[in-house]
Amino acid sequence: MNVLGIIASGVAALFITVALAKSARRAALRPHVPDEQGGRAPRAGALRRVGGAAAVLGVGTATGGALWLGAADDAAGSVAGLLAGAGTVAALGLVHDLKPLWAALRLAVQTAAAILVVCLAGLSPAAGVLAVLWIVLVTNAFALLDHADGLLTTVGVVTAAGLLACAVIDGSAALALLPAALAAGLAGFLLHNWHPARLRLGASGAQFTGFALAASGALIQAAAPSGRAAWAALPTLATVALADTALVLISRRRAARSPLRDTDDHIAHRLRRVRVTVPGTVILLALWAAVPVATGTLVHAELLHPAFLLLPPAGSAAAVFALLRIPAYAPPRATSTRATPSRAAARRTAAHTADPAIPSASTGPAAPGSAAPTSGRAAPASGTAAPAPGKATARTAEGHPTVPSPPAPAGRSAAQVAAERS
Repeated sequence: MNVLGIIASGVAALFITVALAKSARRAALRPHVPDEQGGRAPRAGALRRVGGAAAVLGVGTATGGALWLGAADDAAGSVAGLLAGAGTVAALGLVHDLKPLWAALRLAVQTAAAILVVCLAGLSPAAGVLAVLWIVLVTNAFALLDHADGLLTTVGVVTAAGLLACAVIDGSAALALLPAALAAGLAGFLLHNWHPARLRLGASGAQFTGFALAASGALIQAAAPSGRAAWAALPTLATVALADTALVLISRRRAARSPLRDTDDHIAHRLRRVRVTVPGTVILLALWAAVPVATGTLVHAELLHPAFLLLPPAGSAAAVFALLRIPAYAPPRATSTRATPSRAAARRTAAHTADPAIPSASTGPAAPGSAAPTSGRAAPASGTAAPAPGKATARTAEGHPTVPSPPAPAGRSAAQVAAERS
């Protein structure tokens, strides 16, 4: 077994990834123009999203160099196919980072890359179909973990370390190259991806990580001795990613939401709602991933009975049901209780606005002492007695007002006054 080649590939992946990630970080934080508000370039957001290309180039260069130096003579074809498939998926993810692609197109490319890996590995048709389904499922499950700073990077390091241990136990140096380089490269990228993250894996780095882990696990399981319970240990290595996928699908199904529409309903989002910090969330999920990975590795090494493999899925299922009780979606907005004005009231309001003399239903009668609205008629001049309310003024046939008779003196009747005048 070429242990020196495995170590060299890991060290090379670490240094290359750190150097490329540092360059990408400097480019993302470089000022655009001196007088720009904020002092950052418009391309900074795009560079942060495609920062995972640094991890892809670091891991791919280290693994390819190890293959070129002959570190995988016994299974060079399998490792070459694995690296080619992971590189194809990473290129697709880079395009998706710059311009979103359809989900059907991404699934088609992932399936084609998985078929390439299976064909170059020489698996049987039945095992090849199962391996393709497993690779596509786990690739997307790990890609969904890229929703919090450092989460996918940390879980990927733990899972890659478990796959590396399984490959070393089987004595397969070729299949240990990519897990070793991936674990070292993700550890170097974690320096820039820890909260607060300066760089993100993006779709390119996330899909590359998921594809490399899924395909490496499938090939390690296929190369294991027939008497070993490797097939049972394989699913436990992806427990956290599969649990997060199950949580998302169940919650969106209950809320009648589209399963393809990403929102804040993942494990990390729910832990944040119960006041767990982002670094605390990453540490909790890393410990959650470490338990199934350690259990699967020990069962793969025949140090534990395969019955222990039932414990991690059972605990993860209980955790998923507990997380479902944490609300993930905002409640619908309450409708306004204010009544909508009718058309008649609207017409009255418009008429009142055009002619203030018309009373509106909302204002009601004028208050005592307030000025009465004036119409087109002229008001009586000052000093002229206005007629009493409710009494009409007597007028002659020509329309002139009549002069009222003076009041009768005290002690004399109206008949006596009229007789004196006549």
